[in-house]
Amino acid sequence: MLTEEEKNEIGAEVHKYEQKQAACIDALKIVQRHRGWVSDEAVKDISVFLDMTPDELDSVATFYSHIYRKPVGKHVILICDSVSCWIMGYEKILDHLKIKLGIGLGETSADGRFTLLPIACIGACDKAPAVIIDNDIFSNLDEGKIDDILAQYE
Repeated sequence: MLTEEEKNEIGAEVHKYEQKQAACIDALKIVQRHRGWVSDEAVKDISVFLDMTPDELDSVATFYSHIYRKPVGKHVILICDSVSCWIMGYEKILDHLKIKLGIGLGETSADGRFTLLPIACIGACDKAPAVIIDNDIFSNLDEGKIDDILAQYE
């Protein structure tokens, strides 16, 4: 069930569009901001609110890499695996993150602090390799920089 606060925030977004279905990405982001991720139940509730089918809304939710359909850690690390990042050392950065956090891609650290996910491109090809943690972009990475960056997210 959507909370009153979620309904109010989604309603404010709906008024910006001619068709309320156009607010579907905003609605997903609102629910995720409140809950940390978007459950199947939340998809159903949002779809009712926006006069969409759950399948229509789920197809939008699963298209976007920043909409999480499973629980994630407190901080989400999106590691760019584009050609540019791969050429510039993506695998070393990935291996270091896996060892440091004790997880693989798609997993969350035992302490719930970090989830590690791949992303096709973050648009920082000239500064590869790169990651996004939450909404922060870090580039020109090496193992030492990764350790310093992770320490910021205690």
